[in-house]
Amino acid sequence: MEERQKDRRKQGLGAYGESVAARHLTTGGMVLLDRNFSTATGEVDLLLRDGDVLVACEVKTRTGDTGGLPHEAVDNAKVARLRRVAEEWVASHVAEPRDLRVDLVAVIRPPKGRALVEHVRGIG
Repeated sequence: MEERQKDRRKQGLGAYGESVAARHLTTGGMVLLDRNFSTATGEVDLLLRDGDVLVACEVKTRTGDTGGLPHEAVDNAKVARLRRVAEEWVASHVAEPRDLRVDLVAVIRPPKGRALVEHVRGIG
């Protein structure tokens, strides 16, 4: 398969996962504030408000377990970078959250049926 086609497929899968995750989290009561906020430090997929807590959410989407579990793709350095980008978001917006939390939403898109979604709160 051509590289550009692989890149488009990966981007499409990522966008799908972010949409599924946003819907899952907002249905659960969170308020979506921003998507794909990026700075020179990095990018946060979703920024949400959970009560008076700002949540920086990393979304990892897979079609199976061949590339490893989504949880395995987020290490301590990634969590620290997500936290820094979220702090930059706070500095650039009129926001004073009581706390900042980093969450992970793992989305598995099976060949048929609904996506499987797991929300892990407070990964770092």
